[in-house]
Amino acid sequence: MSRPLPLLVFLLLLAGCSQRSFDPAGEQAKLLRRDAEWADLASAGKDVEKIVSYWSDDAVLIFPGQPVLEGKAAIRAYVAESLNTPGFKIHWMSEKPVFSPDGKLAYMRGKDELTVPGPNGAPVTVHLRGISIWRLDADGQWRCVVDISNEQPPAAPVAR
Repeated sequence: MSRPLPLLVFLLLLAGCSQRSFDPAGEQAKLLRRDAEWADLASAGKDVEKIVSYWSDDAVLIFPGQPVLEGKAAIRAYVAESLNTPGFKIHWMSEKPVFSPDGKLAYMRGKDELTVPGPNGAPVTVHLRGISIWRLDADGQWRCVVDISNEQPPAAPVAR
């Protein structure tokens, strides 16, 4: 009878120690790579479903001049409309991920370049800065849960 108890204790300890360990450098590289793949897909502008898959089901988007978008259905409609807008183009680059202590949440800042038709129909490029909050979902994929951006202020004049 004394044999099963030590075996059970050993198995419980083994199970407790086998939880996911957080590797900050590895996760940083993984998250930056995933975000860059997403930016490239969005820039190509061909696959709405693939682009939308990088957001979580409960994602929230807060963009300048737009209503707050919540959930995949609203985001999907927004992405489809954007990609169907003549002259629309977007690309971004994110940097410096900061992780929660358990490695399940992260935020990054980024710079976006967005081209849309201006008031007279000619393309206008807007430079944005933003923050994205990411969550490591149960399937092991990082997904964006909050995406916020605003316009960068104009460059300060150079002193003479």
